[in-house]
Amino acid sequence: MVTIKRLVFTIVFLTVCSPEIRAQAPFYQGKTIRVVVGYLAGDGYDIWARMIARQLPKHIPGSPNVIVQNMPGAGARIAANYLYTVAKPDGLTLGAVGPSLYFDQLIGNPEARFDWAKFTWIGTPEQTEFLLFMRADTPYKTIEDIRNAKEPPKCAATGTGTSGHYMPKLYEETLGLKFTVVLGYKGGGEQDLAVERGEVQCRSLSISTFYGREPFVSWIKKGFVRVLIQTSKKRDPRAPDVPTIFELMDQHKTPEASRRLARVILAPAVFGRPWIAPPGVPSDRLKVLREAWSQSLKEPEVMEEVKKRRSILEPVSGEELQALAQEVMSQPPEVVERMKKLLGE
Repeated sequence: MVTIKRLVFTIVFLTVCSPEIRAQAPFYQGKTIRVVVGYLAGDGYDIWARMIARQLPKHIPGSPNVIVQNMPGAGARIAANYLYTVAKPDGLTLGAVGPSLYFDQLIGNPEARFDWAKFTWIGTPEQTEFLLFMRADTPYKTIEDIRNAKEPPKCAATGTGTSGHYMPKLYEETLGLKFTVVLGYKGGGEQDLAVERGEVQCRSLSISTFYGREPFVSWIKKGFVRVLIQTSKKRDPRAPDVPTIFELMDQHKTPEASRRLARVILAPAVFGRPWIAPPGVPSDRLKVLREAWSQSLKEPEVMEEVKKRRSILEPVSGEELQALAQEVMSQPPEVVERMKKLLGE
């Protein structure tokens, strides 16, 4: 009897104390994953982040809690800096940031305290082409009206390195248009209010956001705004009458050097609405996160939400984004100099 008791005790002791056995428990069991979103609640990036975050626990061994934290400001640069310099690379902190933040790094902005190519890349659910809309009650009815205006229209933006800032600048460089970009808004909601109040007349943002959420859906129905330019190579079916920047460059006879610059500036469309993590996340945890993120996009709830918002699911894997990040950070000096000129406030 004593021998049997000792045998049972030994088995229980080994089960509880053995590192090999304890290691079989999933890393994420009983833990919380935090998704830091660099924009205000309700923005397009925030909507996508929350949509995916709700599904993640189903696909991560151990079913961790997943919470979303908004950290808006400077076009998501604050969130990116936090992820790079503060957050631990333990696979418990992820981020949803802007696709063009690497512009700040390329041009040497000291406020960009990160290395874009060294982030850990999870994926993006869609690729984001852009458009420029204008209040319909302004004198700027056409591209030519903007080109010939004595006073340039005012466009809203959160900060440098965002589409609200660099797209009007690109239109100036490639099409000879003039804009005044008003910086400092914390997010899309504030910019929308600025348009409604008449503080600004225009804004550049993603096509999917414009056609997928309020107040834009109502604005379109009421004829409050009109779209003047889109950046896709082919006209989006939701905007069949709106010319692309490539068509307009052909009409304007834009020089090849400016066209090359346009291709670099428009590359963030592939980054879309990227999910990242701090550099150095262990490979086994990264594998779990990437697979869970990918599986989350296939959930019926996500598919239905995408359809309801009239968005288009065009995921790009973390591996592909990792390679693209390396590529865009390897620009020749002449391209960087032109970017500095274009992105200067």
